[in-house]
Amino acid sequence: MTKDENFFEKKMDRREFLKKAGIGGAGLALGLSGASAFFANKEHGSKQIADGQEEISFYGKHQAGITTPMQKNIYFVVLDLRTTDKNELIQLFKDWTDYSQKLVNGELVKKDGSNALLPPSDTGETVGLNPYRLTLTFGVSASFLTKLGLEKKRPKLFRDLPAFPKEQLREQYTGGDIVIQACADDEQVAFHAVRNLIRKGRIKVTMKWSQSGFAAIGDRMETPRNLFGFKDGTANVTTEKDFDKVVWADSNDWMKNGSYMAVRRIIMHLETWDRTNLQEQENTFGRYKESGAPFGKQNEFDEVDLSLLPVDSHVRLAKEVDLPILRRSYSYSDGIDPKTGQFDAGLLFIAFQKDPDSFVKIQTNLGADDKMNEYVTHIGSGLFACFGGVKEGGYIGQDLFE
Repeated sequence: MTKDENFFEKKMDRREFLKKAGIGGAGLALGLSGASAFFANKEHGSKQIADGQEEISFYGKHQAGITTPMQKNIYFVVLDLRTTDKNELIQLFKDWTDYSQKLVNGELVKKDGSNALLPPSDTGETVGLNPYRLTLTFGVSASFLTKLGLEKKRPKLFRDLPAFPKEQLREQYTGGDIVIQACADDEQVAFHAVRNLIRKGRIKVTMKWSQSGFAAIGDRMETPRNLFGFKDGTANVTTEKDFDKVVWADSNDWMKNGSYMAVRRIIMHLETWDRTNLQEQENTFGRYKESGAPFGKQNEFDEVDLSLLPVDSHVRLAKEVDLPILRRSYSYSDGIDPKTGQFDAGLLFIAFQKDPDSFVKIQTNLGADDKMNEYVTHIGSGLFACFGGVKEGGYIGQDLFE
């Protein structure tokens, strides 16, 4: 059987499943008994092969979603605490652990009881879908530690990001106490995961801001392009040895095997960029647009010669610092800005590093000199400590709370 025939057969199998479940066409209006049967028929113990054939586990030495090969979609949410009761939050993190390991396995978060007059335990929008390489990554901010009286456990490296030149931060996109990053090769799978986690924690947390995003991933060996049409993430480290040097915290505290996540919500002024000639666009980056190669070189991954790049180019200013980070950024498009009538689009910049100072020094060096500032505006910012991996039988953030 060919790949296309196999794909068609799977699509037909799913279509037949939906028909039998009564949710196709006119059957969408389910009665209570029909809804109960729909959720009851889900095989909770089964796991279909995820897109790309990877088997991704929620448990491990490190959290998934950091060095995991990028998925096509992200649903990113920042939460504020509604309670500072440590025991309540420990229970929430335990519940989230239980839910998360089921979500990444493509299972419903909880089986329904026999009472069809109660809401289903799982919201259900991923029934019939596989996990699509879903990863869930959790972190907390410095304010989280302060609110819970855990300031004494705050690592010396973990401090709020300073103000940077040219940024125009908006309070609604800045700060927050908890971050959840859901990435998958299907946007509905990513959203479903966050939706059910938030639903479980409604009394204890509230949403501050969220952002869905996408990455132009075709061949996984290629670097995704951003909305300016340039490759984004060429300089990323790729080996386990380099991850140890760049990404994973090696401190002997609750951050061991974790990583610090720097987040920036960046508006990209597409209309201005689209009126800019190609030479000027390439001068802004210091790379050729089509190949991604640095100036004076032929291939994307050729070594950068700083002397060949404009002094105010983005790549030159970033490379001068010589502190590698792991970029894991996604583009976003949120319709039209009602004030300007232009695209509300940009970049959800996410970078992981073992020391937040690496990001701070890079962003500081970009400062007011980066030619990219003519085309972007930073409006959101945050720094989160993403825990080490979760052991089977343990829970998210356990080392912090003990």
